[in-house]
Amino acid sequence: MDFSKAGELMKLQQEAMKVKKELENTQIEAEVDGLVVTINGEMKVEKVEFEDTKLIGDKAALEKAIMEAVNKGMKKAQEVAAEKMQGVMGQMGMNMPNGGLPGM
Repeated sequence: MDFSKAGELMKLQQEAMKVKKELENTQIEAEVDGLVVTINGEMKVEKVEFEDTKLIGDKAALEKAIMEAVNKGMKKAQEVAAEKMQGVMGQMGMNMPNGGLPGM
């Protein structure tokens, strides 16, 4: 193996790990009807909180707000992850389409 390619691969791997760490520490909030869902850049729900308690007594509205807030947050998290990974992927010669990661 060419040592310059090995060094380049190591550098890209380090950059990918740096982006992964940044994503772990990225917090995305999505709010629907007073329900706030916080998702990190790795698409894990970190926190759920109520800014308004009116949903608590309405099961159907609560279920709908949870679903919409999680979906909204996941979409934002995917967009953030795709944006941060574009640089690393470009350096690897893997240009990502405008839609982000395939399948997302």
